[in-house]
Amino acid sequence: MKKLYITTGLTALLFFACQKNVVTGKHTFSLIPESQMISMSTSEYDKFIAEHPPLSDADERTIMVKRCAGKIQKAVEQFFADKNASNELKDYKWTFNVVDENTVNAWCMPGGKIVVYTGLLPVTQDEASLAIVLGHEIAHAIAHHGNQRMSEQMAVSGVGMALFGGAQTQSMWGQVYGLTTGLASLKYSRNHETEADKMGLIFAAMAGYNPEVAITFWERMSATGGTKPPQFLSTHPNDAKRIQDLKAYMPEAKKYYKGQ
Repeated sequence: MKKLYITTGLTALLFFACQKNVVTGKHTFSLIPESQMISMSTSEYDKFIAEHPPLSDADERTIMVKRCAGKIQKAVEQFFADKNASNELKDYKWTFNVVDENTVNAWCMPGGKIVVYTGLLPVTQDEASLAIVLGHEIAHAIAHHGNQRMSEQMAVSGVGMALFGGAQTQSMWGQVYGLTTGLASLKYSRNHETEADKMGLIFAAMAGYNPEVAITFWERMSATGGTKPPQFLSTHPNDAKRIQDLKAYMPEAKKYYKGQ
């Protein structure tokens, strides 16, 4: 009888953990309350910023990044409003910072905590291409991809720890978000990367950036040839496959583009 109770309880827990994702429209597996993800995100982001002082708000690179990220933030908020899901963003405290490091990278954590490294800007070259990258990174956060990755690990290791948090939850957070390497590489799956590519196009388009620049951006990246991909692309599809997928999805993304 006890075994039956445990099995029934576990089945119920897994049932309620599978919720429909507003961003993707799919049912996704999440064991961790988003409020807990945002709380851990805020704490770790503050530590990172304390150890990596960002550029001043007066720096022209910061001005451009904040302008671009702010437009995408508004696009995301409109996207959720259109789906009557604005409440899902109620705990978001959007924060945009630029760190002066020669690393081709950018990331967004739960709660809208964003960092762009100056090393990314010579690669994006213009604000529209930066919007493609930021749209992608923000899509990861609002699609709860980090939560899904941690939940998968928790399901394998034991569901109970998802309920109680603590050191085990913190350890898995570090594994998913790469804290041991200073948040240099968020560890998402290929499927998550493809989802973020597509939704990133939509958010960039809604923000007034022509989504077609994504093709030229990736063609430019592909033309570098033989170089190690940027850290934030390590689990992405190869450039040729990505460009093919983006071209196929472009008609859908352009429905959201109304120009600047």
